[in-house]
Amino acid sequence: MLTLAIDCSARFCAVALHDAGEDRIVASASPDIGRGHAEKLPAVLEAVLADAGKKLSQVGRIGVTIGPGSFAGIRVGVAFARGLALALDVPALGVGSLEAIALPAARDRGKAVMAVLDARRDHVWALLVAADGTVIAPAAELMPEAASARAVETGCMIIGSGAALLASNVPSLNTRIIGDPVAPDIADVARLAAGLDPVSNPAEPRYLRDADAKPQAGFVLPHEAVI
Repeated sequence: MLTLAIDCSARFCAVALHDAGEDRIVASASPDIGRGHAEKLPAVLEAVLADAGKKLSQVGRIGVTIGPGSFAGIRVGVAFARGLALALDVPALGVGSLEAIALPAARDRGKAVMAVLDARRDHVWALLVAADGTVIAPAAELMPEAASARAVETGCMIIGSGAALLASNVPSLNTRIIGDPVAPDIADVARLAAGLDPVSNPAEPRYLRDADAKPQAGFVLPHEAVI
């Protein structure tokens, strides 16, 4: 079965196809576009399908990153995946951005790993998993000091764009940083999506924070009566 994976949680517009029968990535692309995921995603998908020599009708499930990450990007990715899944009559499922970073690293290193993304505004998004993939501390928004303390306490390795923020609080953590990606590798997203249960992993955004843009109080226009 072919799994289509989509990640728009950061500046990349990433798409991959995973063949479960051969357990391999058939084709993938991760152009660094910054913004404009809604406009670029269809073309990236078309290019990946062409590179793989596959048709969209051959896709058996769709996995999409659900965050945390860019609010706009996550909305685009989730909406696109759900709409496509509905049209193809296949399941759509959600893959956590932090899980897709931490789990492969923990497996490869054989050690506990904390995935940490820079959430801006003096906060980070963090998730801690054991070497066997068991979640020790679920995804949450934390102050860097709190995440640093957790890393010191557990002796875990650290990966993600927020790793430097933790090391700025506790310099000794520099020796435990194994990478600083701003988003998961789309190949890892695809591999995880191929094995997840769609029922327990719905394609629903997980922002971990309220949106920055909110309606201003006192500026809501009154609704006209409908007769």
